[in-house]
Amino acid sequence: MDEEKKEPKAAECCEKGICGCEKYKKHLPKIIAVALLVIALGGFAYYKLVWSKHNLTQAQAKAKVESFINDNLMQGGAKANITSVAKENGMFKVMVEIGEGAQKQEITSYLSTDGSKFFPSVMDIAETEKQMAGQKEAAAKPVAEVPKTDKPTVELFVMSYCPYGTQIEKGILPVLNTLGSKINYKMKFVSYAMHEKKELDENLRQYCIQKNQPAKLSAYLTCFLKKGEGTEASCITSSGVASATVATCMKQADTQFNVTKNFEDKSTYQGTFPPFEVDKADNDKYGVKGSPTLIVNGVEASSAGRDSASLLKSICAGFKTEPKECSASLSSTAPAPGFGEGTVQGAAANSGAACGS
Repeated sequence: MDEEKKEPKAAECCEKGICGCEKYKKHLPKIIAVALLVIALGGFAYYKLVWSKHNLTQAQAKAKVESFINDNLMQGGAKANITSVAKENGMFKVMVEIGEGAQKQEITSYLSTDGSKFFPSVMDIAETEKQMAGQKEAAAKPVAEVPKTDKPTVELFVMSYCPYGTQIEKGILPVLNTLGSKINYKMKFVSYAMHEKKELDENLRQYCIQKNQPAKLSAYLTCFLKKGEGTEASCITSSGVASATVATCMKQADTQFNVTKNFEDKSTYQGTFPPFEVDKADNDKYGVKGSPTLIVNGVEASSAGRDSASLLKSICAGFKTEPKECSASLSSTAPAPGFGEGTVQGAAANSGAACGS
């Protein structure tokens, strides 16, 4: 019978070059763990060193974006303010605040961690796909031909604080100045408001200026569209509008069309938006859904752009015989959405964007 195998003695182990082998086996897991920890700590220290060398801190990211925007992207002395910086999805998420007062807005932007790439805006893929699908569907529909008359009737439906409504208003003012009494023009209002109580009040103000002193409306809008909220009184004065007459009219119209009453009664809302029913009958007649909507001779001019040249062309299509004014050379550069005197070019110029559905 084979002799029972015995564990080698210490001396035998030493002879084989493995002194303390049993103790080694016993502590092997701990040794491996310590070794791995040392490697990990060393790797982390190296990573931290490399990351620190090639990437920015949050404070550095804030300073870099603020400097880049204000030195290269802002115009007219305007300044952007960085309200917060945070790491998100391997990048710096930067909240940028621009504008003042009612025009103040916060934009989400991103900066690569090394500060080399700046992404000024974020596109929601699902929302963009939805919008593009809607535009393709609209483009596929046949455009109704504008009937021709001796003196076209032009109706522009807007919300006074809709950035796309103010955009087309800035574009159409030179057209109105050019065509003058050759057309019957009237600005009207979408039957609901999306921009709080201030929009209801401004809708009423513009409605009353047009009702009582229509010749002064363009002058008032030229002033108001530059800065918006806070300039109402000064614009009324500079445009020569009778302020007392407007105030009386606003009070009467508020009561007649239940503007404030409906604003306070949420059961009257269209979804989450209060109604504004001054031009409700015409909204229903033309199927107006949002701001802006341009109607020429009773047909929506859906292909009209936002720049003065495109608007002049769309309106002049309604003449049986175009007057010489239709050959006027007006700007083909679209005004920027919102208040202010900026412009936009390319796809953003006449994108068809609107407030509402």
